[in-house]
Amino acid sequence: MRKAKTNYYSSLIEVNKNNPRFLFNTVARLTNSHSAVVPSIPDTLSCDDFLKFFNDKITTIRNKINNKLPLSYSNLNPAVESLSPSEVLDRFITVDEAEVLSIIMSSKPSTCLLDPIPIKLLKEITPEISDTLLKIINSSLENGYVPKSFKYAVIKPLLKKPNLDPDILANYRPISNLPFISEVLEKVVAKQLCRHLQDNSLFEKFQSGYRTYHSTETALVKVTNDLLLAADAGLASILVLLDLSAAFDTIDHNILLQRLETDVGIRGTALSWFKSYLSDRHQFVNVNQQSSPCSKVCYGVPQGSVLGPILF
Repeated sequence: MRKAKTNYYSSLIEVNKNNPRFLFNTVARLTNSHSAVVPSIPDTLSCDDFLKFFNDKITTIRNKINNKLPLSYSNLNPAVESLSPSEVLDRFITVDEAEVLSIIMSSKPSTCLLDPIPIKLLKEITPEISDTLLKIINSSLENGYVPKSFKYAVIKPLLKKPNLDPDILANYRPISNLPFISEVLEKVVAKQLCRHLQDNSLFEKFQSGYRTYHSTETALVKVTNDLLLAADAGLASILVLLDLSAAFDTIDHNILLQRLETDVGIRGTALSWFKSYLSDRHQFVNVNQQSSPCSKVCYGVPQGSVLGPILF
């Protein structure tokens, strides 16, 4: 029994070695940590309650922002900068079967409500349907169009911290679960977008969040180093920390697309792809096996998506 249990968990850890959240949860379960217990959503909170709260929150925040902006801000329309051909990404490169298979096989086998079959089964039959999947993905890249079915998300409310009161709506954040194939498409795009940002030095110099080989650790090392250098020079330091409320969900699509075009050099069918990706998105909340009506998403990038953090 002990040997079987050891082999089981060894295999589980090996398969999920690149998924820190899963690994921490596994350790918490094995050590009977209280943090491993996922709080259940009370029956008093319905899916409609969550959808209304999330939508109203975004509307309220954006209204407050607009009231603080100068009147001339809405008229800003920056001219497109002249960039060299190497700095422009005007189309996405189509991918081959090997790359798609690699992405699918390395993805977590988590199934979304919108998936027609379990992802574990999809992985097993991928060699048989790889031609169709490849055609869907490459057609999207070539035409700068994201299929409408890829733009529906299931919102799973998640407590911001385990010790918060689960009866209070404000203690939850909306996490988007998207169809598996749409995530595969996003990973293809994200890989090419990050390569473009890296090759043209378009990342912010001191950005640590949502960046390969960077983390809170690299951010803390930078801040600590600056504080020590300032102290050695006999200077006083003031640290200002800002927390953005509903940061992902309040992003203005027009501003994002303008920045992609003018600052990042996204043009042509690549820009059309992002316009299609951001437009006509819908979401609904699923809580305790109950689903709310669909609601149109006018702002923000999906939390839980592949491209969300990069676009943010």
